[in-house]
Amino acid sequence: MTTARHRPTQDSSAPPGPAPCDDECCDLVTVPARQGLEAVDILRRGAGDTVGPVLHDGSCDTLGFLVPPGTADGWDLPGSACTQTFGRGMSVYAEQAPGPSGPVVPEPPVAGTGWLLPPDGETDPVTDPAVLRAALGQAARTIEAADNCR
Repeated sequence: MTTARHRPTQDSSAPPGPAPCDDECCDLVTVPARQGLEAVDILRRGAGDTVGPVLHDGSCDTLGFLVPPGTADGWDLPGSACTQTFGRGMSVYAEQAPGPSGPVVPEPPVAGTGWLLPPDGETDPVTDPAVLRAALGQAARTIEAADNCR
């Protein structure tokens, strides 16, 4: 769980309030890469488009799933963290028109990351937190079973 409990203010004492977000911002759930990749597979095999854009860090140690703003307020899944962004640069929309070779993929919103699954305008802009929680749980069980078979 993130340690962010309030937004910085001049007196550094403001309690959490409504995030100054529009429809383009999101929170970020980070998990170890192995569990995240398994969860992506689970989500992509599910019915419909259930996985939104996914980031990977530069060393490929973690994956980050973009989720709706406010998810961090109640996220408590062991082995993962959810970071509140309060709209600080976490937009997943390209501001340019599609180019001759297809849609323009925006730069990742976090320095030192890249897109595993970029936003494409066809899937949801974020992953449903309840669906993600279930997929991460299934992924953890799958990994544990595979490790116990060795």
